[in-house]
Amino acid sequence: MSGRRILLVEDEQDIADLVALHLDDLCDEVVVARDGYEGLRQATEGDWALIVLDIRLPGPDGLEICRTVRRERPYQPILMLTSKSSELDRVLGLETGADDYLTKPFSVLELVARVRAIFRRIENVRKKNDVEPAGMPAIRAGALTIDPNRREVLLGQQAIELTAREFDLLDYFARHPGRVFRRADLLDSVWGYGHEGYEHTVNSHINRLRAKIEGNPSKPEMIVTVWGVGYKFSDAVIPATRVSAP
Repeated sequence: MSGRRILLVEDEQDIADLVALHLDDLCDEVVVARDGYEGLRQATEGDWALIVLDIRLPGPDGLEICRTVRRERPYQPILMLTSKSSELDRVLGLETGADDYLTKPFSVLELVARVRAIFRRIENVRKKNDVEPAGMPAIRAGALTIDPNRREVLLGQQAIELTAREFDLLDYFARHPGRVFRRADLLDSVWGYGHEGYEHTVNSHINRLRAKIEGNPSKPEMIVTVWGVGYKFSDAVIPATRVSAP
C-alpha cells in the first residue's frame, strides 16, 4: 500500500465524497479534483497509482484528459466513469485509452473490486520482476517481440506504444498461442474480474491492439476472431517462440 495515491476527477460532490471515502482504505491518499482544469493539471503533474476519471466535467472533459495522460504516460492506469445512458461515452473512453470503465450509477462494492483488481495486476508485475530479476523470457511471434521485463513491444525494429492493459492483454495472448478465449475468460484473467455486460471492454482493447500491431487491422493475422466464441492468438500464421530477453 505504501506510496499509493489515487486521483479522483469528479465534479459531483456527493459522488466524489462517497468514492473517496471507500477508496481511502485502498491507498495512502485520495486527491479529489472537481473540474477538468484541476483534473488535467493534477493528472499530468502528480504521481498516481490510479486515476479515476469522470467523462463529463466542467472545462476539459475526461476524454481530453485521458488523451493527454496517454501521450505522456502510456502505462498510467485509468478507470473511467461514464453515463449509463451513453454507449458512445463508454466506447470513446476505451478507445481514448482508459484501462476500464464503470457506468453511473454504479455499486461502490464493484468500484472497490475494480480498483483492487488494478492494484493486484500492478503488484503481480512488480513481484515477477522481483522474483525473476534476470527476466522472464521474451516472446517472438513473426516480426513481433514482446519483452515482459521492459514491458516493451517491437514490431520489427519499431517500438509500439501500448497502455498497461493493452500490454497485459497482448502478453497473455502470446503466451497461449492457439488457445481460444471467451471475453469473460479474458476479463477474469487479464482484468482480474468477470462481469456480465463489460465484454465491450475486451472488444475495444483488442481493436486498439490490432490497429497498432496488425498490417491490416480489418483482416487480422495475429489476434484472430473465432466467431461465436471469442479470440485467439494465431499459432498457424506466426508461431510464437520464447527467446532470451536482450
